[in-house]
Amino acid sequence: MIGVFDSGFGGLTVLKSIVSVMPDYDYLYLGDNARVPYGTRSQRMVYEFTKQAVEYLFHRGCPLVIIACNTASARALRKIQQEFLPEAYPDRRVLGVIRPSAEEIVEKGMRSIGILATEGVVASGIYVEEITSLAPDIRVYQQACPLLVPIIEAGEAEWEGTDMIISKYLRELFNKGRGIEAILLACTHYPILHEQFVRQAGSSVAVLDQGPIVADKFKEYLARHSDIEDRISRNQTRCFLTTDTSERFDRLALVFYGEPVTAQLVSLDSLCL
Repeated sequence: MIGVFDSGFGGLTVLKSIVSVMPDYDYLYLGDNARVPYGTRSQRMVYEFTKQAVEYLFHRGCPLVIIACNTASARALRKIQQEFLPEAYPDRRVLGVIRPSAEEIVEKGMRSIGILATEGVVASGIYVEEITSLAPDIRVYQQACPLLVPIIEAGEAEWEGTDMIISKYLRELFNKGRGIEAILLACTHYPILHEQFVRQAGSSVAVLDQGPIVADKFKEYLARHSDIEDRISRNQTRCFLTTDTSERFDRLALVFYGEPVTAQLVSLDSLCL
């Protein structure tokens, strides 16, 4: 199966897009809801939690894992790819959501891009680093949006105050740089508010969700790596795991994934399968 990992629910928006593009494959989603949020954790703890989750998915038979979490991608992916995999699992692969998003921005020929993300991702500077490494002339402006994840998980996406908060964040972003052509919603929760962002950003500014970007890039990746693609089963199976109460996961998963979900409660403290 293709493993998809997130610290909580947001990665379900990425999984939803991937499944829509490649429905034949089998998928195993793991949400570490018991230890969310990752954004307030140290880089060392984010790495340890992410490595633990990746290894769990490997033991469940996944030859490849997508880290569908911006915080984990920013703080753990590179070390996992460069240090952990070569030593422990040289035949497995782990991908993230940041590099595909940066590549898409560059390929679209953007000259000025706004990044909306959590405080931890903004502080890491990973998007500035990744985008400018591909195209040094691109101007990248970042804005942290700390109130949006709690609002979304509280089921208040339609609350009138949400529009006011989005307006505030966009105003602060646009004050940092003129001529912003597009906004990347660099948190996998934010697509839930896509329509509000589009409405308030204005018709001259494109609003980009990560899910469709990652799905298209992942499809291209599998086309280039037949050795990995040949190892993925194709029974159209979707399995969901959570480290917290499955009832809450199932309820919120309906919002993020768009379909009813029945999750299995698992523990990452041991690799007992």
